[in-house]
Amino acid sequence: MSMRNPVELSVERCPDGFLRHPEDWNEDLARKLASEWSGLNFTQEHLTLLHFMRSYYSSHHITPDVREATNFIARNGMDKKEAKKHLFKLFPHGYMQQGCQIAGMRRPTSWCVG
Repeated sequence: MSMRNPVELSVERCPDGFLRHPEDWNEDLARKLASEWSGLNFTQEHLTLLHFMRSYYSSHHITPDVREATNFIARNGMDKKEAKKHLFKLFPHGYMQQGCQIAGMRRPTSWCVG
């Protein structure tokens, strides 16, 4: 994993760094979580996407996948292929790993092995 040492936070996290209680999330926490990732220049554009992710989760009760995040980015006039490339520029360590962690999501269940 390409994280720095975890920041001291007053929230409970799993060993992989995901929040155990997504309702603990706020923008200040997102900035602290983002600071753990080397090479990530956290911007307002990240926050806009994180708010989309959280709103999507609230409405659908699942974490938006790459396709949904790409469609959100494409709404701003970018074609879908370019939007997907842009998504991975925003989260170079992976949308599901880095993006979902900073958004305060629980670890995506598709990663769980039963």
